[in-house]
Amino acid sequence: MSDILHTQEQDRPAKPAMWRGFRRCCPACGEGAMFDGYLKVADHCPVCREELHHHRADDGPAYLTILIVGHLMAPLILIVFEQFRPEPLILATVFTVGCVALSLYLLPRLKGLIVGIQWAKRMHGFGSDA
Repeated sequence: MSDILHTQEQDRPAKPAMWRGFRRCCPACGEGAMFDGYLKVADHCPVCREELHHHRADDGPAYLTILIVGHLMAPLILIVFEQFRPEPLILATVFTVGCVALSLYLLPRLKGLIVGIQWAKRMHGFGSDA
């Protein structure tokens, strides 16, 4: 029984599934779109018909987005402030727009990445099919 489970684990490599998810494509085939809208995961892939409704991304993508944006923008704000000394309103405006834009870019990609991990690891019902 453990050999069967071990074989099932090997036939879904995590890195390609994560990359496909990050590109907002189906983690199984990499061709079909994973999302119906901005953040709504499609029930199934339009190309390979892989069911995607099992996912449980929940708050993970939002936490990762905040973590990444915070770790990129906080040092950048400090560097810009120390080197160029811009007006506070200019600094706040530029970095607010930058943080929002980066967050909007990363959020669906990180959600796709998490769904890709779940698919590769056969979590939450993704492993029920043979």
